[in-house]
Amino acid sequence: MKLPSLPLIPFCSVVLFLGFTSVLAPQALAKPPAKSTVQQADESAPKLGPDGQPQPDFLAKHEQFVALAKAGTAKCVFLGDSITAGWGANQPIWDKTFGSYAPVNFGIGGDRTQHVLWRIENGELDGIKPKALVLMIGTNNSSSDKPEETARGVRKIVQTILKKTPSTKVLLLAIFPRGEKATPPRETNQKVNKIISRMADNRTVFFLDIGEKFLQPDGSISKEIMPDLLHLTPAGYQIWADAIAPKLAELMK
Repeated sequence: MKLPSLPLIPFCSVVLFLGFTSVLAPQALAKPPAKSTVQQADESAPKLGPDGQPQPDFLAKHEQFVALAKAGTAKCVFLGDSITAGWGANQPIWDKTFGSYAPVNFGIGGDRTQHVLWRIENGELDGIKPKALVLMIGTNNSSSDKPEETARGVRKIVQTILKKTPSTKVLLLAIFPRGEKATPPRETNQKVNKIISRMADNRTVFFLDIGEKFLQPDGSISKEIMPDLLHLTPAGYQIWADAIAPKLAELMK
């Protein structure tokens, strides 16, 4: 039995088809590059999760603060990270020391300079013109950023505050000491403090370093003040309140 003849495919066509397939296949299978989560200390950026998307808790707190700002009643703002946020658990000290100033607490745990910058660029100072703003930020940058980088972030925050509300007096606090006497994060923060201290013009920006008030004579930190050598106990918040009260009263006049 004679088999039917098949149409011939030119050899060159086979070569071209195979070559075309070999070129396209890798591209078709390639995945898009992962979104970078690297943020510069002076780059305005929301706090991101492992998936590269803004953290829901961060956004929720930010929206609460925007709403407080829009209410238009705040005359004194505290701005920072978890150390500032901790005032929320020390309400009696807060009320006694700052209650007459119509204060608001815009602290979010884990924040770095870039996160605070993003927050104030996106509504947390819209609708209010506080007489004074107490800023303390940067300790969470110490594990990843050089002192000069963190200081640039702090500078940009201060510049943005004054652009948003030029009549506000900024009380810029030195980053509080942390860890044992000679830990790298503490040394990094000390270098940042030295740089940002030069931002004070004593007209709109006032620098205050109260770090020594948290230290023992040998330079160590008591766990009665900072149980994890970073965050404050009520005794620590009382030290903070007492240390800034005179200067803040002056700025609130």
